[in-house]
Amino acid sequence: MTENGIRSTEKLKRKILRLSALVEEQARRCVLSVRTRDRQAAQHVIDADAEIDALEISIEKDCIAMLETGGPAYVDIRFAIGVLKINVDLERIGDLAANIGRSVLSLGRHEQLVLPGELTQMSERMVRMLTATLDALVHMDTEGAREVCGMDADVDTLNRAMYAVVRDRIQENPAQTERLLHLLGISRAMERIADYATNIAENVVFMQEGIIIRHGGEPPTPDNAESR
Repeated sequence: MTENGIRSTEKLKRKILRLSALVEEQARRCVLSVRTRDRQAAQHVIDADAEIDALEISIEKDCIAMLETGGPAYVDIRFAIGVLKINVDLERIGDLAANIGRSVLSLGRHEQLVLPGELTQMSERMVRMLTATLDALVHMDTEGAREVCGMDADVDTLNRAMYAVVRDRIQENPAQTERLLHLLGISRAMERIADYATNIAENVVFMQEGIIIRHGGEPPTPDNAESR
């Protein structure tokens, strides 16, 4: 690879890691705002979304420029494609964090509402997933990335449980319907963040190994290949 190619790749790495750090901070802040009903923290998450959007566009332009120049080694083309995909997922996580912030602002207009345990558990697992997947991205750790992919089912289960919790609470107290629907929206946003964390983990594997593991696309290992 040429010296210019190396510089372009390193620049892209720095930008995507900067975006990752910013998005992780926003996700943690939005979770904190839900738990504490902190309107100031929620507003900060909403306001910071513009910075995420701008960085996402900048990274996309860099990826396109790298691909248009031609000539980089196959692995670097794979890196640029992976960054393009991860870049979109990170921006969407930022959008979802901002949506959660808006829900917190809406909840703040009402009297205190006890948060379901399922929502608290989901927020903890979602943050854990996001942190793990971004650590995998920083270190290009495919083993860690695969572990993240196995964590998504728990978040999905908790999200489904939230539907039942909200339904039961609305039946018990219809006056809380609006607030409870905001909680359901927060739950759905957290579930989607976990989905995007899984997408990022899958793309870490693609960038390092050149294989596509989403939708059960993991190639057979020598052990399970013998059993087929």
